[in-house]
Amino acid sequence: MAAAPRRDTRGIVDASGLFARADFRRRLPAPELRRYVELYWLIDWDLSEPYASHVVPHPSVNVVFQRFGAAPPWGEVAGIGLELFTQKLEGRGRVCGVKFRPGGFRPFAPAWPVSEWSGRRVPIAEVLPASDADVGAVLDPPGEDARVAALDTYLLGLGARPDPQADEAMRVVALVGEDRAIRRAAQLATAAGLSVRSLQRLFATYVGVGPKWVILRHRIHEALERAEAADGVDWAALAAELGYSDQAHLVRDFTATVGVPPTAYAHAHSVR
Repeated sequence: MAAAPRRDTRGIVDASGLFARADFRRRLPAPELRRYVELYWLIDWDLSEPYASHVVPHPSVNVVFQRFGAAPPWGEVAGIGLELFTQKLEGRGRVCGVKFRPGGFRPFAPAWPVSEWSGRRVPIAEVLPASDADVGAVLDPPGEDARVAALDTYLLGLGARPDPQADEAMRVVALVGEDRAIRRAAQLATAAGLSVRSLQRLFATYVGVGPKWVILRHRIHEALERAEAADGVDWAALAAELGYSDQAHLVRDFTATVGVPPTAYAHAHSVR
């Protein structure tokens, strides 16, 4: 039996605030897709007051089908976000997203390096075959299972091309989360059995950002998750645990990414 999709809140800023206002779920794709796709994420909301959701992006490409109020639904390819992503939710809406594994998107769009999409959100038809019928098939069904089945049908119909280099990229990115001792690109290259230059080429073509970016973003995600726990975090100890030279370095990275210092963020979360 396949493992359930992860349930951590890593990357979601003010996860408790989002979950209190919107119905957020994660689902696994069809078994044939799990080589490339980590999970589907589904959000529905019906709000009397607007709410701004914020996400510290992962090193993943997403394909997103969405409907906001009475506006026509649309689909887009969201490349890796290089900055904090903010989305205003108001009225009624629905989003069905596909989160690819880091390195797992290119078999679906082999004509371009994944770095082509980094920092960009482009209409899905510019990257992948799509039609209004595809968007409606995903967003229209009232039942969640039907929407998941429609996502499976759409992705399976794209006919991803197996690519050993994509498998290699996914393997190497996974090392960052598995080994906390990896704190620099040179260490990751050694662990992966690659030269630094080969590692950088692999990441540009198949991941979309450099290895240093992936390592730093993993640190911030972990710090953000600890801050969400908000039960007396020892920031100096965490900085050392994550491989920072000192607490001030962690504070600078966290503040630049999330917009507030970690202690202020943890306090704001704890007093809700």
